[in-house]
Amino acid sequence: MAEEFHEEMLEEQPANPGGDVEMAEGEEGDGHEGTVLPFADGGESDPRTTFISYLTSPVITLIVGSAETETILTAHQALLVQSPFFADACAAFADDGSPRQVELSSEEIDAVGCFLEYLYTGDYFPKKLPGQRLLEPDPTLPAVDETGEQLLKHARVYTIAEKFGVDKLKSLASSKIHCVNSTAKGEITYARYIYQYTNKDDTTVRAPVANFWATRSHTLRAEAEDEFRALCLEFPQFGYDVLTRVLDEKLKRERNEKMTPGTASSGRKRARHSNA
Repeated sequence: MAEEFHEEMLEEQPANPGGDVEMAEGEEGDGHEGTVLPFADGGESDPRTTFISYLTSPVITLIVGSAETETILTAHQALLVQSPFFADACAAFADDGSPRQVELSSEEIDAVGCFLEYLYTGDYFPKKLPGQRLLEPDPTLPAVDETGEQLLKHARVYTIAEKFGVDKLKSLASSKIHCVNSTAKGEITYARYIYQYTNKDDTTVRAPVANFWATRSHTLRAEAEDEFRALCLEFPQFGYDVLTRVLDEKLKRERNEKMTPGTASSGRKRARHSNA
């Protein structure tokens, strides 16, 4: 269900970071210069940076979560600074032997792990299958995302990439969202996260959500009517976005009928009764 929807929505969206992206090594793409992968080709005058040079850079401690969920991770500074967020954080470190650490108390450990996996490898699990709108299978997860957790995984990667300023990772996460097959309740869980944690002007992920419910709410509402109503009340912008698209579609149909008045009027005429 979700896979069919996302395919339709991708056709409606202009080319943007939400489209499918194949993350090949050395791939060039739009985005600001500070987010280029360390493995991407640089300018002709730039010397090649070896992978060893990244691994011999200072090790940064990342404190993820807080209290009982606090986890300590480490990563190499030369890779982290590909992110403007970490570039600023590392620039503040003193060269006096004091600890080099960054606190990420509000972040999810899984999302940070995916971010680090991307920095080191150019992708994160599960990867997209070449030439297909599918992700490689994860034996620990069901084929259909009934709770929305699979959608949330990639949504959290998307928002953390937004915070850390890594546009290519945002594009990758968005494309993986379109590969998840989910239920109505799973889609509502995902929609709630998107409307809570993304900017209202972010059409890359918000527009497909609103379009989905505008075109499917009349059939899917029975599967999750209470959840749908609660979402509309919790996030009025969501209800407004859906309603706007429903009305736009209605106006579009009316314009099409006016462009073919003969066909439209004949369908509304009452049958003529003959006196013969």
